[in-house]
Amino acid sequence: MSGFYEFPKEFKWGTATSSYQIEGGADQGGRSPSIWDEFSHRTGTIRNNENGDIACDHYHRWKEDIHLMKELGYKAYRFSVAWPRILPDGRGRINQQGIDFYNRLIDEMLQSDIEPYLTLYHWDIPTKLKGAWLNRDSAYAFEEFSDVCALSFGDRVKNWMTINEPICASFLSYTWGHHAPGMSDPYQGLVAAHHLLLSHGLAVKAIHARYSDAEIGIALNPASIYPLTDSTADHSLVNQVETLHNHWFADPIYKGSYPAEAVQAYIRKGVLKNENPDFIQSGDMQLISAPTDFLGINYYTRQVFHTDQPNSSAEISFKSLPAPKDNQTEMGWEIFPQGLFDLLQKIYQEYKPTKILITENGASYSYAPDNFGKIDDSKRIEYLDMHLQTVAKAIQAGIPVKGYFLWSFMDNFEWAQGYSQRFGLVYVDYKTQKRTPKASAYWYGKVIKENGLILI
Repeated sequence: MSGFYEFPKEFKWGTATSSYQIEGGADQGGRSPSIWDEFSHRTGTIRNNENGDIACDHYHRWKEDIHLMKELGYKAYRFSVAWPRILPDGRGRINQQGIDFYNRLIDEMLQSDIEPYLTLYHWDIPTKLKGAWLNRDSAYAFEEFSDVCALSFGDRVKNWMTINEPICASFLSYTWGHHAPGMSDPYQGLVAAHHLLLSHGLAVKAIHARYSDAEIGIALNPASIYPLTDSTADHSLVNQVETLHNHWFADPIYKGSYPAEAVQAYIRKGVLKNENPDFIQSGDMQLISAPTDFLGINYYTRQVFHTDQPNSSAEISFKSLPAPKDNQTEMGWEIFPQGLFDLLQKIYQEYKPTKILITENGASYSYAPDNFGKIDDSKRIEYLDMHLQTVAKAIQAGIPVKGYFLWSFMDNFEWAQGYSQRFGLVYVDYKTQKRTPKASAYWYGKVIKENGLILI
């Protein structure tokens, strides 16, 4: 159906960032180091050996950033709080300077009619917590951190996300070694994943104990997975990857158990010794599967798999085929909006979340200001338009998508890619810290103002 589509009246329109990627002020305001401070200062881990010490200097420029957000017409802001700013030792001592910083930020948002959506963990666990996510005690430290945040901010923040992309904070960080702390051990990846999911459950309990009406969810990034051909081998491989990747994180939350097929696969691969690994303790799954109010979905691209082996099994690393050269963003990710619809449909059919938020979606393009200071990032606008049309079609199909948070509000430190990738609606000159809204920033503001767009 073509023509102008108006989104539901209560649809939430926002943008997103995370603390380590934008704040800077790494050693200021009582903040202690996180595992990303340590990892990014290790030679060879980050492109061009860059780090988040300064990033976008949001720690000092937060008021300017919120004012710009307001001017552009954005109505909600998904941000994360830096655990090392709040509890520099991981637990125990509260750093009031950190509390004050986020109180000012939240108050400024509310005064600007921007609704805060707070993410508790976007990968910056304090280094003071020995063993990080391999240590079960870190889950209980996270429960304490969540309680401090609920106590400090819960009177004004109603929407909470516990963990952002637990697969990245576990498998990408402990199994594959690409992210902090840079380990490469599949078993440790499973241990970290379980402790992150346990942390989610403990955080839900802590926040609801303070504010029973708080809306709490988790932001997952399930892969939208396809076979290259219609062969039995390709379909079998895709099913395995989906079970090992998507179901491993969603099943515990919605079904209270890890997928049996994945457990058996890990046993066959020698990663697990048996069906009852030591890191899962009595009562864990009940905590992890505590009811949540919404599910956050981060989506950028799809993954395509192919094998010539009829009895092939998915590798732990889930290596998908490269994106077509003529249809990818500068991150090397295929542009495939249909993947978002298919993923939302699959998630809704499998788990029946009552409310879904698109908590991240966006594209990396390195457009810079022209001689007149304008930034015409037409490819980003095209990407966003296609994906917002897909969101509209999902809503029309009865999938309860209630909000969209564009990644990212401004260019920032893109983890292992350093500053080489620009996802922002706002261009950041890292030498001067000058902010310049791109054409996409105004385009998105118009979509929000009209609460809709033309469907093709």
